[in-house]
Amino acid sequence: MAPAPAAAPVSSSSACRAGGTSCPNSRAAVAASAPGRRRRKTYPAVSAAATSAWSAPQEIALDSKVDMLLDSVKWDSKGLAVAIAQNVDTGAILMQGFANKEALAKTISTRKATFFSRSRSSLWTKGETSMNFINVHDIFLDCDRDSIIYLGKPDGPTCHTGAETCYYSSVYDDLQGSKPNEDRQVMTTLYSLEDTISRRQEETITEGSGKPSWTKKLLLDNQLLCSKIREEAGELIQTLLENEDQSRTASEMADLLYHAMVLLRVKDVKMEEVLEVLRKRFSQSGIEEKASRNKP
Repeated sequence: MAPAPAAAPVSSSSACRAGGTSCPNSRAAVAASAPGRRRRKTYPAVSAAATSAWSAPQEIALDSKVDMLLDSVKWDSKGLAVAIAQNVDTGAILMQGFANKEALAKTISTRKATFFSRSRSSLWTKGETSMNFINVHDIFLDCDRDSIIYLGKPDGPTCHTGAETCYYSSVYDDLQGSKPNEDRQVMTTLYSLEDTISRRQEETITEGSGKPSWTKKLLLDNQLLCSKIREEAGELIQTLLENEDQSRTASEMADLLYHAMVLLRVKDVKMEEVLEVLRKRFSQSGIEEKASRNKP
């Protein structure tokens, strides 16, 4: 990810870093000392321009745009709003908590998902104990501006149980008497397919002989798999050259994607890794990215 704009200078005093209100070098202190000027409330954020994901929390007066944004959120009677953390690559919902103005401001500033603990009545940053931070790439407000999404990349498992996400209990499984499975995730279509391919690979190891499914055949025969990928790529190309309809193009792309995902499974590469590579290319041209591959 490209480095974010530099933050405004702050005081190095321990009171400032610990969240106190006295920061001699901050704009808040200047405002307080100027006659006739009203001191603005301060939050642990710096400006409308987000800082690096590795920045330390900072306590200075807010940039006016951030101040206005925080005031635009429809906080409830307790000054809170629902805050949901979502994986930027997989789309998985990681966890849900609550945020107040200070928590949202700190998240904007530090790019670490920060919440307000109702039980402790204090801010807490996910990962401050486990080191499994959620590194925020973007923040979204819903249309009513009363709920928040932290779109980010987790450093490790999000749930305190050690699961990747707090959402692994299916209501329908529960109604059928099945026990919750911490390895299960709320999966999109793409990740459901990846999970199915992975299970087929496990079956080829445990079951041994027997009539294999098409996926198992592909997993066991690299030459067959490669030939099918070439075939499906060619058929996708033909939909363009022969001006076939959109449904045909979608169908051929689905075939190519499926076979390519089987190859990823053989190579032990997760789709999440592929999407992460794509995300990191968003900020650079294709020519620059290709040239960088040739560097030692």
